[in-house]
Amino acid sequence: MQKLNEILGTEFPFIQGGMANIATARFAAACSNAGALGVIASGGIFSAEDLRAQIRLCRSLTDKPFGVNLMLMNPASDEMAKVIAEEHVPVVTTGAGNPGKYVSMWKEAGVKVFPVVAATVLAKRLERAGVDGLIAEGTESGGHVGEMTTMALVPQVIDAVNVPVIAAGGIADGRQLAAAFALGACGVQIGTCLLASEECPIHDNYKQALLKAKDSDTVVTGRSIGGPVRILKNQMTREYLMLEKKGAGIEELEKLTLGGLRRAVNDGDVETGSVMAGQVAGMLHEIRPVRQIFEELYAGGKSVLEATEQEWG
Repeated sequence: MQKLNEILGTEFPFIQGGMANIATARFAAACSNAGALGVIASGGIFSAEDLRAQIRLCRSLTDKPFGVNLMLMNPASDEMAKVIAEEHVPVVTTGAGNPGKYVSMWKEAGVKVFPVVAATVLAKRLERAGVDGLIAEGTESGGHVGEMTTMALVPQVIDAVNVPVIAAGGIADGRQLAAAFALGACGVQIGTCLLASEECPIHDNYKQALLKAKDSDTVVTGRSIGGPVRILKNQMTREYLMLEKKGAGIEELEKLTLGGLRRAVNDGDVETGSVMAGQVAGMLHEIRPVRQIFEELYAGGKSVLEATEQEWG
């Protein structure tokens, strides 16, 4: 099986998750320069031309492969999809929907396409559309989530398709990386563990909230309105979940979260902001350079796989 780093031309078989308002051109370039595939998130960008500027900035900061994550619920997604093709971005990942209508345009522009999927139904459809691979993301991840766990989802997607599959959700150390490879993944996408990096542009309050988090400190909001999001528990989540129990509608709930991620990221509001993080937040104990995170993750995974091989003989 071809490893993700061989497919992408990176040092490590890692993709940096496309975290809205966090994964800027500078952060993506830092991740690419450190050996993974850095990804610019379009989730916090409002116009196609702003995305073009971010792509060009990233290209000026790294000579390594990088990508763009297209959040398909973005109102400007049609124009952004064209910009990705026009700028010949090496790789595109997608979230929150089916990017099928863009695939042929991207492929003609030489863009490798790796959509995020949360179920095998979409995985099969996208394979028929001609994607290069799929990112199977479990509910352990931060931000917008599906229902299936990584352990259950990844092997079922692998069995359903004949394209490379990347595991995502709940991966922060070598044991989890080894598990992803054991499930048949060619590499992993990681996000939460990169929030605790020196290069990550989030407010220090956000980083400190992650370092203090315990294993059970994330919660999923928005299930009642069909938009589940995993975030750290705080004052906002308590109010939100109470309103959900009372049967509040989408407008009332959205008022509570409007601009919440930006407030957490930029202003350090970790009480009424949306502090998005995955279940591995409880495994984060220090702020490290991204290069160190990648090296330790890879070395840890390798050592677990070697030890397992010896044990099983």
